[in-house]
Amino acid sequence: MAAQQEHAAGAAPNERSAASSLLREVAEVVVLAVILYFGISFAVQAVHVEGLSMFATLDDNDYLIANKIDYRLHAPQRGDIVILRPPTNNTTDFIKRVIALPGERLLIRDGVVYINGHRLDEPYLPEAWTLQTNPQPWSLGDGALIPANQYFVMGDNRNKSQDSRFFGPITRDRIDGKAWFRIWPLDHFGNIYTQVPVLETGSVVVGSVPLKAAA
Repeated sequence: MAAQQEHAAGAAPNERSAASSLLREVAEVVVLAVILYFGISFAVQAVHVEGLSMFATLDDNDYLIANKIDYRLHAPQRGDIVILRPPTNNTTDFIKRVIALPGERLLIRDGVVYINGHRLDEPYLPEAWTLQTNPQPWSLGDGALIPANQYFVMGDNRNKSQDSRFFGPITRDRIDGKAWFRIWPLDHFGNIYTQVPVLETGSVVVGSVPLKAAA
């Protein structure tokens, strides 16, 4: 009888120790999961594409992964597909492509983009397009200079996109991330940058008055 009591007394601490160890392991897993969740949420974002403003690069109901820390390390670049909040709306995310950078002179004429007088070749456009806006500084004369810390963005499907042609350039603080790659549909999984804009560097300059040689 005494041996049985000693065995029962020894088993109770062992059970409490095992329960305590299990609780500690569960707590560690929960803490690690919380850290990973917030870490991933800080770094990346799942994006659901709604509409056709970026067709044919992106289609309606595509799902993307966006990188939210890229622009903490460097400024947006021409051709980047970005997640942004338009100047007049903080509750809606737009997805557009960066076309003109701070300090560049932008001219849009007859459905063609010129940067500092040089044509921008855009192979991803699905069709010819028109400006669809009232006359704006970037469509008149020599075009307009993009202010410091601002970016001119447009959808690839120019005939069906609300973008900087309508609401103007956007400040960098309204760009929340860079679209990274597509995760859905599976048959289009992967790279969304197979086609990128290329700035022609020839001697032909459009939208500016040639400098006169000194007499």
